[in-house]
This record gives sequence, structure tokens and C-alpha cells, in this order.
Amino acid sequence: MPASEPTIIATSMGFFRGDRGPYDLRPSPVFELAAELAEAGPQPRVCYLGQAVGDQPTSLTAVYGAFADTRFRLSHLALFPMPNVEDVRAHLLAQDVIWVGGGSVANLVAVWRVHGLDEILHECWQAGVVLAGVSAGSICWHVGGATDSFGPRLRGFTEGLAWLPYGNGVHYDSEGQRRPLMHELVGDGTLPTSHCTDDGVGLVYRGTQLVEAIADRDGVSAYEVSRGADGSVREAVIAPRRLG
Repeated sequence: MPASEPTIIATSMGFFRGDRGPYDLRPSPVFELAAELAEAGPQPRVCYLGQAVGDQPTSLTAVYGAFADTRFRLSHLALFPMPNVEDVRAHLLAQDVIWVGGGSVANLVAVWRVHGLDEILHECWQAGVVLAGVSAGSICWHVGGATDSFGPRLRGFTEGLAWLPYGNGVHYDSEGQRRPLMHELVGDGTLPTSHCTDDGVGLVYRGTQLVEAIADRDGVSAYEVSRGADGSVREAVIAPRRLG
């Protein structure tokens, strides 16, 4: 069964790290939520998209390892050096959840557009496949956000898919440049009203409406950053629901 309406989960979460290095991962409860919203069966089908890091084999190995011995049926779509499945559209439409990993949002969206994947993903969204992701995989669905795609000094990015008519700020509590740059981008009109997430927080959209914030840990929040009529920037806390 597909989701009852188009659904996106945009996050600064995804996997918990283990003790054996950066590729020792286990899934956050956000995947159970995504499967629930997708109205998936006992073995939810999840496809991982890793174009934001150039389909690195180490990332793919880590994600497959994270889902080993779980109820999820994992696959992936790679575009480097060429698509790894014969019919990209059919493969993605057959999923319950599509998860987009973090990395360079500028490169991610550019590669998708070259391959026509933006149109295919929009069809999946409308068909009830739950779209979700972390960092670059969060910003991409929005108008744009703050990104390190162009170097360690963050810059504004406005070439997102814009299915969600907001800006998006990720890693809001863990990277010092994020909050002030999002305020600047909203304040000068580069970005519209924006939804931002601390690490461990996600945003659930049904259609284009934000319906709730979620968290996989305590002490974190989501935020709405908006521009007042007088040009001032306002930040309002959106308290998340704790998962799991």
C-alpha cells in the first residue's frame, strides 16, 4: 500500500554510529516511521540513493550493513558510472521508502537533473512512495538552504527541487555557521520561510504542509525562521515528538 498522500521526511538524522568506526551504523527509528507512513508490509522496501557522495562504495557497504538482520529489504540506485538498474523508474516506483544520503546537495540535484531523476522522484512522491533523507537529502526537496557544497565556508543554495516551498537548514545545533547564515538568507529574501533541524530531528510533510517534527533523542528541536514585515528575522521553536 502506498502512503495515503504525498509524504516527505526531511531530516538531520538517519543512522546511529557504533563503536567500530564511521561505517558502523544502525538505523534510527525514522525508518520505522517512514515504513508506517508508507503503509508498508512486514518487509518494507527501502532504496538508498547516495549520489550526494558520488555513490561511494564504502557508504553503500555501511548502509547495507546497517540494515542486515532487520525487517527492511534494502536496495540502492547508483548513477556512477551509470545506472545500476535497467529501469530506474520501475525500480523506484516499486519502493515503499526512498532514502537520500547526505553530502553535496548541489552535486546531488545536478546529477539527478541530468538523468531525469527529478521527474521520476516527483512521480514517486505523488504515487505514495515516501521520500526521505538526511542533510543534502533533506535540503534537496526544498527551495534551498545553507550548504558546504562549494567549500568549508557555508554558502546559500537556491537550486533545490522546490516541491516544498520553504528553505531548509540542517545540522542547526552542531555547526556554528548554520544558524546565522540561515537567518541572513531569510532576512535578505534569498530564501523564503525556512524549517531547520538540530541533529537528531526531522520534519514530516504531507503534501506541502509541515505536520510535525520528530526526534530520535532528547534535548533537540526544530525551528521556523521567518521574515517579519519590518524586515526582522524571527525564529520559533517547533517541539518534536520523540520516536522510539
